[in-house]
Amino acid sequence: MFGHRVGCLDAASSANMETLVGKTRPTLAIHDPPYNFIAFDLRTTEAFIDWSRKWIQITYDLLSDNASMYIWLGADQKQHYEPLPQFMLMMGETKFQSRSFITMRNQRGYGTQKNWMAIRQELLYYIKGNPQFYVDAEYTDVPKVLKGYYKEVAGKITENSERSKSEYIRAGNVWIDIQQVFYRMHENVNGCFAQKPIKAIDRIVRASSAPGDVVIDFFAHSGATLLACELLKRRCLTVDIDPIYCEITIRRLENFRQTGNLGWQNSNPFSQDLTMEMTNGAKQGKEIYEDLFGFP
Repeated sequence: MFGHRVGCLDAASSANMETLVGKTRPTLAIHDPPYNFIAFDLRTTEAFIDWSRKWIQITYDLLSDNASMYIWLGADQKQHYEPLPQFMLMMGETKFQSRSFITMRNQRGYGTQKNWMAIRQELLYYIKGNPQFYVDAEYTDVPKVLKGYYKEVAGKITENSERSKSEYIRAGNVWIDIQQVFYRMHENVNGCFAQKPIKAIDRIVRASSAPGDVVIDFFAHSGATLLACELLKRRCLTVDIDPIYCEITIRRLENFRQTGNLGWQNSNPFSQDLTMEMTNGAKQGKEIYEDLFGFP
């Protein structure tokens, strides 16, 4: 429909990414790197940053002169918030310009009774050049949520949300109106534990691209970026080094086109084909994955 591409490729390989993009000049990058490998002790912070430096530079080289980049990144509160601060310092060495530090508030959290419940996801927004920002895309259907500014109006004490004249407000850089994906939601993709909500990707794509633009995503995972681009009439070029996630991304798009469903609430992408024969390309991608991350 829009000429999307899905590749089983290495995001840190210039040759791989140049093959993906070809002669196109993307105006938007949305990346969700596997930062949880640090929390699971599968990779050191230093190795993660060195690896990230490569795909960040590749992203910069491939984007158009005026473009935006969004990066989902976590902070391990048990280990000095790694790798978030190290990543942000590394970005200061690049040619990207920082624009905003966005926090998406989860409705469901994790933690113990000896610490604050962890309910946040961090999203870093950078630009190259002077890209367009479509502010209308930022408005949300959640009205003012904070109370406390009281005053008397027509003899009645009212608080600020009661006096609001606007049906909508801008989302700002703290997003409280987006539900993170869990198994009861229609867009759920079983096995994709770091899945990002379509509504979050929708907001990014609307704010930082126009219909017909090209969007790149170096970590396809559940295929959320590709599906949002399909819905919003953008062209998505995405890769994942794990052939399983490449297959999930393709099947999710095919399933949407056939049924209109955004995911598999009560099923999974392989429910009708539990044994997938990998192509030679997929096998090669799996070998790269094992070499890169040290486990199958």
